[in-house]
Amino acid sequence: MLSKSILKYIQSLHQKKFRDEHDVFIAEGAKVVTDILSSGQFVCKTICAVDLFFNEQEELLFELSQASKLILTEIELQKISLLQTPNKVLAIFYKKRPEEIVLQKRLTLMLDDIHDPGNMGTIIRIADWFGIKNMICSNDCVEEYNPKVVQASMGSLSRVNIVYTDIKKFILNNETINVYAATLTGTSLYSFNKISEGILLMGNESKGIRSEVLELISDKIMIPRYGGAESLNVAVATGIILSHLVK
Repeated sequence: MLSKSILKYIQSLHQKKFRDEHDVFIAEGAKVVTDILSSGQFVCKTICAVDLFFNEQEELLFELSQASKLILTEIELQKISLLQTPNKVLAIFYKKRPEEIVLQKRLTLMLDDIHDPGNMGTIIRIADWFGIKNMICSNDCVEEYNPKVVQASMGSLSRVNIVYTDIKKFILNNETINVYAATLTGTSLYSFNKISEGILLMGNESKGIRSEVLELISDKIMIPRYGGAESLNVAVATGIILSHLVK
């Protein structure tokens, strides 16, 4: 049963200030929730789901003694959901502390001022696909625990370590590591071989990478254009570049 107090609490978590206050985030949908649960990377606080979900995932949920479990009707689930069509379950997880970033002998992804939650979530998913373990985000990037980011990441949030920091200072403090910036002008992507160590820097959806950050980079990477489109979506561009650099 969904009490008024629980309803109010969960609805408050739609806002960042309350997620920060309680140090938790929301995940929705059977695929996303089960993937996060199976990863063991996040501690589950509460599971709100229709009876069918509990029956289907009985084995997975058996050991979650620390989590409160609420069986809801579809109408009750709709009241707390941010989805247009709620999908069986909404879970509340405690956030985790980011791990220390290791830059040596690996390719790391860095994001400058990414605002769109859909783009952020998709980039996290792309990073996971290509085995990128660490993402470094500027402090003005959209929050990784934004519900739309969590949804778009499709569970990859469990497998990518994400750190928010002043990326200009970070680059200056790690000057021995090459930084490759995705730009509209520069060296063709196809002139680069596999990069086994370095940072790939992707910029804002409309403005690109800030000039004060761009002046610190080692190389500019351009995806050759053969048609008339002015630009590529940042998540699409990230996927294209990573598919070549990690080959």
